[in-house]
Amino acid sequence: MQQPLQITFRDIPHSENVEAVIREKAEKLDQYFEKIMSCRVMIESPHTYHHHQGMQYHVRVDITVPGAELVASRSHDKNHAHEDVYVAIRDAFDAAKRQLQEYKGKLKNKVKVHETPAHGQVAELAPDQDYGRIQTSDGRDIYFHRNSLVRGEYGDLEVGSEVRFVEETGEEGPQASTVHVVGKHHIIG
Repeated sequence: MQQPLQITFRDIPHSENVEAVIREKAEKLDQYFEKIMSCRVMIESPHTYHHHQGMQYHVRVDITVPGAELVASRSHDKNHAHEDVYVAIRDAFDAAKRQLQEYKGKLKNKVKVHETPAHGQVAELAPDQDYGRIQTSDGRDIYFHRNSLVRGEYGDLEVGSEVRFVEETGEEGPQASTVHVVGKHHIIG
């Protein structure tokens, strides 16, 4: 990995044991794809507490490789196993490993093609709820969370700001991950 691993604990206390497991699993990702540029891991427990289920965990692994951003996200919904933080971590890293293997396979079978990243403009901001919406050039509405913003300050965003992003399917439809603010002629960052 070219850049240091970034681990974020959100709405849960920091744990040395959990961090050690994440570091171990992140190191193993290099076995599946040797050109990983960076890896960011976010582990959280939403504010909602399910009386019949207990505390649930959500783990998201963002991996930057040459030419792509890979996002593996394992949510707490409907998976009682994610009451165990270590199971949630394992599942997220298993998904990340599969994505790296698929990407490596595509690179072997593909001539280098430069795809235009998805782009649009910020159409709505809800600073009190930490999210916004992007209007794409083809008229679609894409949700993004403030944590998806790369090298930018959510507070500096304005309605109309131009962005590029990686789109993924979220629990409630399309959502943007790794949102980059675009300047007049280049990406700001």
